[in-house]
Amino acid sequence: MNFAIAVLDIGKTNKKVAIYDDAMNTLAVKKRKIDTIPLDSSDSLEVEDVDTVVSWFLKQLKELGKEYPIKVISVTTHGATLVCVGADGKPCIPTVAYTNEVPEGVHERFWAAMGNSDDLQSVTATAEVKPLINMGKLLWYQKERWPEEFARIDKVLFYPQYFGYRLTGIAGADITYTGCHSYLWDFGRGDWSVVVDKLGIRDKLPAEPRASESQLGVISAEVAAATGLSPDTKVTFGIHDSNSSLIPYLITQKQDFVLNSTGTWCVAMHPVDEVKFDDEELGKMVFYNRSYQGKPVKTSILLGGLEYAFYTSTLMAHHGRKDWPDYDPAMYTDILSLARTFLLPSIVPGSGQFPDSVARVVDNGTIFSIADISDGKRWPEAFENYLGGFALANLSLAIQTRVALQRVDLSPGTEVFIEGGFRQNQNYGALLGALLPENPLFLTELEEATSYGAALCGKALKDGVSVESLKDFVFLDKKPIRPAELQGLEGYVEAFLGYLES
Repeated sequence: MNFAIAVLDIGKTNKKVAIYDDAMNTLAVKKRKIDTIPLDSSDSLEVEDVDTVVSWFLKQLKELGKEYPIKVISVTTHGATLVCVGADGKPCIPTVAYTNEVPEGVHERFWAAMGNSDDLQSVTATAEVKPLINMGKLLWYQKERWPEEFARIDKVLFYPQYFGYRLTGIAGADITYTGCHSYLWDFGRGDWSVVVDKLGIRDKLPAEPRASESQLGVISAEVAAATGLSPDTKVTFGIHDSNSSLIPYLITQKQDFVLNSTGTWCVAMHPVDEVKFDDEELGKMVFYNRSYQGKPVKTSILLGGLEYAFYTSTLMAHHGRKDWPDYDPAMYTDILSLARTFLLPSIVPGSGQFPDSVARVVDNGTIFSIADISDGKRWPEAFENYLGGFALANLSLAIQTRVALQRVDLSPGTEVFIEGGFRQNQNYGALLGALLPENPLFLTELEEATSYGAALCGKALKDGVSVESLKDFVFLDKKPIRPAELQGLEGYVEAFLGYLES
């Protein structure tokens, strides 16, 4: 082993340091749960605990550096987060977590200042995602709440680059984070958007975002002393987590594909040639990322994991069971033949592919709200059947996924890769296969995919090669999905969508 790569992988809750050798073998992974913290005892606002994260990272680098010859550090982080830094190099405004709910007036004033939401979606390839999952709106909120501190901003650092800044003392921006539902990048002009100018922060941002595998700098003397790492240890510009997990697919797949990454957020990503929206996509959670190559990736998202967890945990609690049903076509026979019972989105209002829909259970014409079910005041008869309840949840998730995939321009013959939590759900795979009969579906597994993509960026930087040239280091275990064979499925889908349109 000539050198080791350290990846700082900053998830929303779990933080990791992963070590890879120069042949891209995983040597060690350290994890710690670091949650958001209250701003103060009198305020419910949650902020990111960046100092604890940095301290823990430096400690891990010191310990791991004694075992492995770390020569390059690559950073990847969750989205929609930034740090405003003053002239002293320290945060001058609290690092507000994107999960904070803010008064509706904040959103209204943002749009009054910035213009029509559909127009801005077209220009910045950004869909509005509440609460504060658009960095342009997050900055607007910070400017309103802390105007004096906002006026003292010296640098606006996106989350990967903030940690890079703490490692090197150098500021920058990478292309993937810049172009991910931020409102800050004009895809047509290839420049900072009108939102940047209306916020008055153009001079607080670098003139040009750089590629994720580019060198931000080397670690500072202070970091070298704290960790024992060599002062010539290189640091990448950093990368957005979803775009990091996409890298292994981009460099190994020659054919057209869509990656359906599943979890709390289900994210469908389709590499395409140009940015364009159909009229019916405007106002929906459809947007474009910029890949590590700087190319557009049409993306749609929905809170499938959150919604599925609510219904399944409710069913488990009611029935006193903890088992996850395997796929059995008999679970669906009566539901599909009658087409009168549905679980409709969305548990988080305004989210997903049906932002105007309010989550509810339709049980033979009777409507049950989420509050009814949560409080136990009213209970759908359909939920008295444990397997039937799971069938309804699986159908809802699969139908919403098909819509999300169609909205990223899925074409007949395009392969769909399913990774993440729902790859373990036999029902989901079988149903989605039946709903997409013209598309080959595969389950894929790449351990620590986000960290691995970031490590590829680190290796490319250290070796002085392109990321594409590292394709032989990637092995994707593609397992084909056998579609379900069910009568009445398309009729059920039509009835499901009919309720949403009524």
